[in-house]
Amino acid sequence: MRRRFGLGWTGGFAIAAIATLGSPLAVAHADTLDSALVQAYQNNPTLNAQRASVRATDENVPQALSGYRPRISVTASGGEQSLSSTTKVTSTTPNSYSTQSGYNSPFSAGVTATQTLFNGFQTANRTRQAEQQVQAARETLRVTEQQVLLSAVTAYMNLLRDTAIFDLQKRNVEVLQEQLRQVRDRFNVGEVTRTDVAQSESRLASGRSQVLTAESNYKTSGAVYRQIIGSTPGRLSAGTPVDRFSPSSLSGAVGTGSANHPSVTTAQYNIDVAQLQVKVAEGALYPTLSVQGNFTKNYLAAGNLNTMESYNASVLGQLSVPIYQGGAEYSLIRQAKETLGQRRIDADTAREQVRQTIVQAWGQLDAAKANIEATQAQVQATEIALNGVREEARVGQRTTLDVLNAQQELVNARVALVGAQRDRVVASYTLLAGVGRLSPQVLGLRVPVYNPAVHYEQVRDSWAGVRTPDGR
Repeated sequence: MRRRFGLGWTGGFAIAAIATLGSPLAVAHADTLDSALVQAYQNNPTLNAQRASVRATDENVPQALSGYRPRISVTASGGEQSLSSTTKVTSTTPNSYSTQSGYNSPFSAGVTATQTLFNGFQTANRTRQAEQQVQAARETLRVTEQQVLLSAVTAYMNLLRDTAIFDLQKRNVEVLQEQLRQVRDRFNVGEVTRTDVAQSESRLASGRSQVLTAESNYKTSGAVYRQIIGSTPGRLSAGTPVDRFSPSSLSGAVGTGSANHPSVTTAQYNIDVAQLQVKVAEGALYPTLSVQGNFTKNYLAAGNLNTMESYNASVLGQLSVPIYQGGAEYSLIRQAKETLGQRRIDADTAREQVRQTIVQAWGQLDAAKANIEATQAQVQATEIALNGVREEARVGQRTTLDVLNAQQELVNARVALVGAQRDRVVASYTLLAGVGRLSPQVLGLRVPVYNPAVHYEQVRDSWAGVRTPDGR
């Protein structure tokens, strides 16, 4: 059975309070929890920043794949030179000398292409490592999506709660004002004492103070709402729990969360990244084999006045076998292995954290359900008690203070019920996030789902170009 955030006797204040309060936050449109989540999913800057981070991580793959591709460079040189040389002619007696001098404008252009054939499997391991980094980034994005959606739910329900409490406190002040007027009338005819008037005045002053506190909380919640959801709130409608999307048992929730929560899968991908980093570091101990092609064309060679034109072309293979490089490569391997051990510990920590979150959320949800029933009974009882105290006060069996206390108890009970109903909705979303299922797809939000694979496929096999897929 679905419960909604509404309070029966308290009227529609949980739904319509913002429109009736006349605050700066009030606008013409009405908001639902689903529409607020849609706006947060589209507009939240934290979520959009994380999406940009995933797109940046995508570029690690083409960077790694570049190790398979040739490297080509073009060189050119030119300028003016003045030459003078004197040579000894040894074939004549006595010796004679020959002097040659002049000016020329040498120019040369060349192209060099280098292709790595083998580098200890470093390119292959770097590519697989980059692919695992992309997967980890996507899971981190899922974590951020859940956090943003849960924050949006919390902001929405906090504003709904604080709006209702603000309205309750204002109505309480109206009741206390009427109570004070009646007490003063009775004081004027001698039915009560000055003490009764003072007690009513004190309680009214206290009520006005509570209104100011409630208004402050309401405005703060409105600012948080705008920060997280990205728009000015309108009239907020009731929020609905999402228990139907969560596992029906605590053991099932723990099992689902431990296997599927994005923080756990992120940790698992980070283990793969660390394992591949060990292999990349070990690749530095292997030989490197490459082939290089070079072609250079010279006109009026530098340093020679007789050469008018020449060229040089070559294709050479190069083999480099590392023997000892100061020990840095061995240190990098050991460092990578220690990082791998750390990532495995991080995965265990993530599982335990998810389990703790689920158990806590499950307990909070059970407590919220029970608390609603208790506070509803409390409200009903205090309403009956207040009516009885008022009737008894009319015949002189109760004092003014008794009536004021009964009125305050009723206000407190209604405030507690508002808080309990807010906790009920937030706890259901917290549990859903705990098992890793708080997403637009599961909630059925009418919003285009961001697909990080689209950008990845656009850039993965890109060989050249500086523009991003969106044209920047």
